[in-house]
Amino acid sequence: MSFTPFADHGESLSVDGLTIENGEERVALYGRLSIGKDQAGLKDAKALKAIVDALVARLEQETSLPDRLPAGEKAHPVDDPFA
Repeated sequence: MSFTPFADHGESLSVDGLTIENGEERVALYGRLSIGKDQAGLKDAKALKAIVDALVARLEQETSLPDRLPAGEKAHPVDDPFA
C-alpha cells in the first residue's frame, strides 16, 4: 500500500470498515475498524500502523507546523454540471 500523507490526489484508502481520505491540509479517518485476534486482525493492524507511521513521519518533516489549523475544510471548486 502506497500512501503519501497530505498529497491530495483524491486518494482514499480503506482498512476493513475504516476509510482514510487524503487531503492537502488534513487526513480524515472515519468508519469502524474491529481488529480481531487473528490473521485478518494482524493484517489490518499492520496496514493501520503503516498509515499512522507515514503520517507521523510526514508531520515530523515539517519545519513550521502551526499550533492548530483553522476549523473547516478546504473546498475544491467544482464546475456546475447544469450550467
